[in-house]
Amino acid sequence: MSLLVLEQVTVRFGGLVAVNDVSFHVGEGEVFALVGPNGAGKSTVFNLISRFYDPAHGDIRFREKSILGLRPDQVPALGIARTFQNIELFEQSTVLQNLLVGRHRHRRSSLVSELFFAPQVRSEERRHRQVVEEVIDFLELQAYRDKTIAGLAYGVRKVVELARALATEPRILLLDEPASGLSLEETQDMIFWIEDIKKQMGITVLMVEHDMNLVASVSDRVLALADGKELAIGSAQDVQSHPAVIEAYLGSGGRAGHDG
Repeated sequence: MSLLVLEQVTVRFGGLVAVNDVSFHVGEGEVFALVGPNGAGKSTVFNLISRFYDPAHGDIRFREKSILGLRPDQVPALGIARTFQNIELFEQSTVLQNLLVGRHRHRRSSLVSELFFAPQVRSEERRHRQVVEEVIDFLELQAYRDKTIAGLAYGVRKVVELARALATEPRILLLDEPASGLSLEETQDMIFWIEDIKKQMGITVLMVEHDMNLVASVSDRVLALADGKELAIGSAQDVQSHPAVIEAYLGSGGRAGHDG
């Protein structure tokens, strides 16, 4: 079953066509990667799904329903979570507090019941704490749970942002360059976690990534884009060996960039 479908989507910024008639689907339980050189349209696709951009034409469906009428703040309630290429965390808050922010979409209690800390609120709070602590254990963040974000190394911050997305209990996780800026050891850890997110948590993953070792290690299918157009789709090996993909990468220095 397709969890997410993009159908003949086109995005224009003035005279620039950033995404040109792109179609693909992401199956439930799949790790699907978008790759391509700078300006390929990868990040634009993510911003479409997150509802920051509207397509000139085409449709985006999640669980068989169009999401084009939604605002960005309504998207997480569907079960869509994402990380960002530039880490977006609350710098002066602790790791635990940042993860609890990820539980916002699950809050059901009213303002009045929260003011009086009613039994329903206490039960809900225990549930939020349990989920967050499970994510902390899953990503081995125990040593950092009470530390402020501002004092953490870059690699740890990347993991905390992943943890906050997981704390929302998503159906699909959008990872925007999860290996960007990580060391080889940290990238290997990210490979293990993405595999476990799929196998143990049963979460579907849509990923934009330039590290082809990571892409080849975790992806079920890969879509290569260039200049907003589809070049090839299939396994990582098939896509990497496709003539159009080789030409696109050689034309941009032989590797996909950090933007697009």
